[in-house]
Amino acid sequence: MANMAQAIRMALHYAEENLGVTDIFGEDVGAPLGGVFTCTQGLKTAWNSPLDERGIIGAAMGLAMAGNRPVAEIQFCDYIYNTIDLLKIAGNTHWATNGDWNLPMVVRTPVGSGIRGSMYHSHSFDATMTHIPGWKVVMPSTPLDAYGLLISACQDPNPVMFLEPKALLRVKGDERIPGEPDDDRALSKLIDAPLGDRSQWKPQWPTLEAFSVPIGKGKVVREGAQVTVVSYGRTLPLCAKAADQLKEDGFSVEVIDLRSLWPYDWELIKASVQKTGRVLFVNEDTEVTNFGEHLVRRTVEELFYSLLAPPRLVAGKFIPGIGLADALEMASVPQQADITSAIRSLAGEQP
Repeated sequence: MANMAQAIRMALHYAEENLGVTDIFGEDVGAPLGGVFTCTQGLKTAWNSPLDERGIIGAAMGLAMAGNRPVAEIQFCDYIYNTIDLLKIAGNTHWATNGDWNLPMVVRTPVGSGIRGSMYHSHSFDATMTHIPGWKVVMPSTPLDAYGLLISACQDPNPVMFLEPKALLRVKGDERIPGEPDDDRALSKLIDAPLGDRSQWKPQWPTLEAFSVPIGKGKVVREGAQVTVVSYGRTLPLCAKAADQLKEDGFSVEVIDLRSLWPYDWELIKASVQKTGRVLFVNEDTEVTNFGEHLVRRTVEELFYSLLAPPRLVAGKFIPGIGLADALEMASVPQQADITSAIRSLAGEQP
């Protein structure tokens, strides 16, 4: 099975061959590196930009306004914060021009903890990004969803922010990408650049098939009746493992992978909460003004009389950065034990 980095690379190849993507660019995105996480190795439209995040976003906006379809990369989301004003302009362009101008651009950026990246390579961006209207925002938790969401993003007429949970980029999926060879080692030989000299290397792409995940649609990954858990990105697999562990103790936990943060699948959340009466929202961004807090507020406002217990949020600690030491990083963001404990407590609450 492909890992998420390979799935992203195959989706970008499919997009440049079939969906009119014209430029895939950013710092170290082109040859020879092909991205610090190898997501852009071997792509024919990939090129290297200067070390300039504002220049990358500005160039993507200009290319999109000129009728091209760019996919820009910010190497780590920690460095996207100095582009906020440009992201605001990109998001409001279609609205501000009364629909006369579209910006068919995608911005990819790795987010979150999991690689011992410490203070400058471990931040999250989902809460900040969902504060900027005019963008669609997605974050996959599996390679197949990464492939399908990126293909959908590359067809959208307006800006899409594609958040890549860096802790999952090397994790293989449970489902094959359409057109992926059955042999994992064969896939690696086809599309992974060799170590050392790459000057003569060219990828041998498999015959990839059209596949898309609709932006705005979540999915139930574990069915249950006692507690609803809503998550995305790095924490989603932890929630699924917690649900599996608790099932052995007689708990029935429903786990929803939101996949899209804007627009998000409120109807899926609503139906689940009306069934279980209890809901836990989980992500690793800092807990103050967290996207999960918005979901808690909406749950209370619209589903109050369906609730058997107050909605809860498990999120990252409200601290300036993620610690470098393993113990500090683990303590800074949600781990499986934190999620398991929160589910147990929530399931035990009675009206």
